[in-house]
Amino acid sequence: MKIYKLSIAVLFLSGSVFYAQEKVQDTVKKEKAIEGVVIQGSTNKKTETAVLGEQKRAIIQKQAISAEEISRKGISNVEQGLTKVTGITTVEGRGLFVRGLEERYNYLLINGLGSPSNNPFQKIIALKQFPTDVVGKLNIYKTFNSNLYGDFAGATFDIETMTIDKSFSKIEFGVGVNTLSTFRDNFKVSEGADGMEGYLGLNSKNRKLPTEVRNSRPNNYRFTADQSLNSFKDTWNVDNVKSMPNTSIGFTTAQKVKMSESGNLGIIFSLNQATKFEYKEGTNSQFRSQGQNSFIDNMNFLNRKQYNYETESSALLALGYKNKGTNINLNAIYLQNTNNIIEDNFGYKDNQVQNENSGFFRTNQLDISRFLDLQLTASQKINDRNQIKAGASYVVNNYSQPDRKIIEGNRTDPNTGAILSEGNIQMRYGGNNLIRQYLDVDSRFYGSAFAEYQLSLGEKGERKDFPIQIAVGYNGFSDFRKTSYRFLFGRTASSSLSPFVVNVDTPQNTFDASIRNGDLFYQEGSDISQFYSSFYQIINGGYANINLKPNDTWDILLGARYENDMTLIRYSDQSANTKVNLEKNLDFFLPSLAVKKAVNDRNNLRFSFSKTVTRPILIETLPITYINPDNVNIVGNPDIKNSENYNLDLKWEYFPSAKEMFAVNLFAKRIDNAIERSLVASGNATGSTITFFNAKRADLFGIELEGILSLKRISESLSRFTLGANATIMHSNVERSQEQLNMEEPTWFKSTGEVLRKRGLQGASPYTINADLRYELKSRNNLAHTLSLVYNVSGSKIFATGGTGTDNYYEKPFSQFDFVYQGQLSKIGT
Repeated sequence: MKIYKLSIAVLFLSGSVFYAQEKVQDTVKKEKAIEGVVIQGSTNKKTETAVLGEQKRAIIQKQAISAEEISRKGISNVEQGLTKVTGITTVEGRGLFVRGLEERYNYLLINGLGSPSNNPFQKIIALKQFPTDVVGKLNIYKTFNSNLYGDFAGATFDIETMTIDKSFSKIEFGVGVNTLSTFRDNFKVSEGADGMEGYLGLNSKNRKLPTEVRNSRPNNYRFTADQSLNSFKDTWNVDNVKSMPNTSIGFTTAQKVKMSESGNLGIIFSLNQATKFEYKEGTNSQFRSQGQNSFIDNMNFLNRKQYNYETESSALLALGYKNKGTNINLNAIYLQNTNNIIEDNFGYKDNQVQNENSGFFRTNQLDISRFLDLQLTASQKINDRNQIKAGASYVVNNYSQPDRKIIEGNRTDPNTGAILSEGNIQMRYGGNNLIRQYLDVDSRFYGSAFAEYQLSLGEKGERKDFPIQIAVGYNGFSDFRKTSYRFLFGRTASSSLSPFVVNVDTPQNTFDASIRNGDLFYQEGSDISQFYSSFYQIINGGYANINLKPNDTWDILLGARYENDMTLIRYSDQSANTKVNLEKNLDFFLPSLAVKKAVNDRNNLRFSFSKTVTRPILIETLPITYINPDNVNIVGNPDIKNSENYNLDLKWEYFPSAKEMFAVNLFAKRIDNAIERSLVASGNATGSTITFFNAKRADLFGIELEGILSLKRISESLSRFTLGANATIMHSNVERSQEQLNMEEPTWFKSTGEVLRKRGLQGASPYTINADLRYELKSRNNLAHTLSLVYNVSGSKIFATGGTGTDNYYEKPFSQFDFVYQGQLSKIGT
């Protein structure tokens, strides 16, 4: 099924206050004979032109998006901004895909410091959580350099937070309209989630695990009637509301204070809040094979309706001191994300075909993450030949799904067998008809640090740079986490209790009456051996690189990195009495080479080669079974191996003007032990399981095309229009591991002699396309207005490999159109 999404968004309106100072000098006292004149100036390194110039000069393949471009294009968050970059596209709920490779292959830095994911289901933080008000520049590295972490195959993103070029204060607000969701009646949210507490993300406190079991090990604790009524602060009810337009509001102030003749202190404070309503509808089916010469039939045949009410909160407080060659920056970054999800499924699961027209289950879920990053970075230019820089960070990072409620029933009248009116279901107590889940992934400690010494050798003469530049350094992080996963079930002491009808939006009063009557109680059903696990990882990396510049046209960068990966996972097998300590201590030597030849002032040729690794996402290695109500569960594989990648790039760049660029890039990768998602038959009698295996290897090759063009070249009347477009075309091929062959090959292949067909890498898209057309103008009062039309799509990709005779599961192309208007309301001051 092809899906097209049209977003008519986002109206950004900003008011800015600019401050200026008048300097009065005593010309009589300062009057002297003037022997010469020195003109000094400064340039803003965060402008669109400066960033493109930096990309042109850089030895490694580094692309960037400037603060100016962010503002001009009406980009509201980092994820949206990165989709303007060649080969990068976003898949809703799945993060960023780079060169067709899914998020597993990416890594995130914030001001050069490592950053953990705030979600165990994602490799990096969902970058939509970073509002662009706190961003000075987005750096994207698509080729490896030794000072980057070795976890690299798609890209490393480095978010540079704002620096102060001048004092200003601004208030921004935005309004977005989604044609599928906005002004929808009967939009379902958890009870009270759309109030002020939900808007600020404070509603999770009512969904905590009850105090009776919160601080104790599971022991099948049975709640009394009074506890079942009063220990749960939230209810099973949902509210039906009219979904409003998506909104955002932000306040940022930056003040620059002169501390001495050459020293300045900068202070930045920014607060941002955003909300989004989103509605999705579509099939949610799973298939299974019945054996040789048989049909592949539906295990699950469901239609799903999903309602998402999401809030984003962020705050930045930054202090920066700058004096000649000294730079010191202190940053505190806070991010909070909440997603209130109501998901209704209609149809049958577990091959219960008799429920095709009447089956129903609902999930009422809250995902909440909180992320606080405290950073201190500094650099000191000792002289023209020597420079040092260092930094450290401490992160508090927590993710939870508190009281994820699952209710299951049937839409037939228990007396007549007719389909009940909308919103009503027939249900019984017991079994798995009422479940409460509590998942917490908490950070015990996360710390990151780097230090680097740079030395320049040789004589510069009239050239821009020294001919030899050497850098040696260290970077690393420690990431300690614990998980808790617990279950409470609705039980009954009356097995002969007749089925009853309840309104699924307001069942709480019925449940309360049943508790008082003794027909319903809650009891914990967590596995005492598997309810918690621990994850410890320490990465230490040392590196050295030599940058050789024999003349102004050649630039050669040789790099070498040593990285030690110490990982410990503590978990228990089901029903085991003791914990298993799974230890991995791995050493990697990661060489890199980058060569740039400036053919002339407008043309560059680039070549790069490197070896890197890919580490799994946390959920891929955590030894827990994440339960879903459709019986498609997720099981981590603690034995999963890191991938080892060999990367090759050859690129031509052409810069016809300071704001235009065309590029063609050929790339190839070999990924040994490639990590792949697979959908296999469940160990239970019914259902299926998403788990993860290593392929033996995967080979990829492709081409990237990119262009930024001012339409003034076509006609002077089009001078206000700018067209940007990029595309990636890629082919991949996988050689399966023996474990995958055992899983994917049908049993009858051994007798028929058939073999599995070749397939591409799981998660790899054969193409991605991004394009944007921008129109800019200024009003009579010199206020800027920008209109942009943006398009993104990625090709069909394998979501999960199939097994036991079923085909792979594919994620079909998703086209997204956005219309963005940004306008400046006022500018006060001079």
